[in-house]
Amino acid sequence: MAKTRIELAQQRARLVERIAAQRVLLAHDLAPLQRVGQAGNRVSNLVGDVLAYLGQHPLALAAALGSLMLFKPRAALRWARRGLFLWRSWRAVQIWQPAMLLGLLRRFI
Repeated sequence: MAKTRIELAQQRARLVERIAAQRVLLAHDLAPLQRVGQAGNRVSNLVGDVLAYLGQHPLALAAALGSLMLFKPRAALRWARRGLFLWRSWRAVQIWQPAMLLGLLRRFI
């Protein structure tokens, strides 16, 4: 009985060493992708900061939109249509996605 415990402990130690080596190798292989992920995080943080600023300063947003409507009404209306289309598309995907996932789950269950 004691021999099997010793063997199990040795096997566990070998596995832990192997896992550590695999983690080092994986970290080395994924290093180039880390820069891409960091760039995405920076963009996400920037968008979050801008949205937080606009939420805290709605007059700045209203002034920017008002000046855009005053000086370039056609461009503003074109961008408004694009924004409305994107918002409706996003809402449709949000509504559709859970239903589709539930349908797939029901098929498999």
